Amino acid sequence: MMRIRPILVFPIASLAFIAFPLFAQQADKPKPEDTEVWEPVPAVVTPGATPTAAPSDAIILFDGKNEDEWVSAQDKSPAKWIVSDGVLTVSKAPGVGNIETKRTFKNYQLHIEWKVPENITGSGQARGNSGVFLASTGPGDDGYELQVLDCYNNKTYVNGMVGSIYKQAIPLANAARKPGEWQSYDVVWTAPTFNEDGSLKTPSYVTVFFNGVLVENHFELKGQTLYIGKPFYKKYDSAPIKLQAHGDHSEPLSFRNIWVRELN
Repeated sequence: MMRIRPILVFPIASLAFIAFPLFAQQADKPKPEDTEVWEPVPAVVTPGATPTAAPSDAIILFDGKNEDEWVSAQDKSPAKWIVSDGVLTVSKAPGVGNIETKRTFKNYQLHIEWKVPENITGSGQARGNSGVFLASTGPGDDGYELQVLDCYNNKTYVNGMVGSIYKQAIPLANAARKPGEWQSYDVVWTAPTFNEDGSLKTPSYVTVFFNGVLVENHFELKGQTLYIGKPFYKKYDSAPIKLQAHGDHSEPLSFRNIWVRELN
C-alpha cells in the first residue's frame, strides 16, 4: 500500500519571520567604509633629498654657516663655539661652556651629526665626551642627556657609553664608527608633563637611532640625568636643546646638519 506523505504548508507570515533575521544579518554585515577615516588630512611634508637632509617643515638649527640659532647656556649671550668649513666645533676655552638653542621645544624629532677627531686621545669618559641634552632645564648640565662619546674600542660604564641616556638607559647596541668618521643621531623626544602643583603627570620618553641602528626604544626616563645621585623630575613647560662642552682634555669634537621637527 502506497503511503502519501503530508505536505507542510507555512503561512506567509511565518515565511516572513524566517526571512527577516537573514535580512538583518546581511544589513548588519560590516562594510569597508565603516572604518574609513577621511579627515583631518595630514599636512604635506616634502622629504629631504637624502635620508639625513632636512624635510620641508624642519627648523634648521645648524646648516654650516653660523650660530644664529644658539646662545651660551650659562648667560644667554651669543654662542662662542667655532664655525669653520661647514662644521660647528666645541670650544673648550675657559668660560665658554655649553651652548643651547634660542628656541624652546616640547615634543620633537631631532637629527644631529657629530664627529670625534681622528687624532682623539684619552680613554673612558675622557675620550671625545660631549652630550646632546634633549631638554636643558638650567645652566651647566641640568637636563636630559643623550651621551656622545668615542666608544670605538674604548671601554667605559655601559650606562654612560655612546647612545646611552646618561646613567639611566644602556643602549641596545654599540653602533659607533671609528674616530674621524661622521656619526648621526635621530631622536624622537616626548617631553614630560606636570600637574599645576609641579608633580609629574606623564614621564618623558625617548627613541634613538644611532647611525641608523635603534639603540633606545621608547625608553621611559626616571627624571633628569645626573652624574651623581638618583634622577628626579622638576617642572618645566618647554626647553632648549643643549650641546655639551665637556671638561675632559681630549681633542674637541664637531657637529653638523642639525635640524628639528616639532611634533604635536
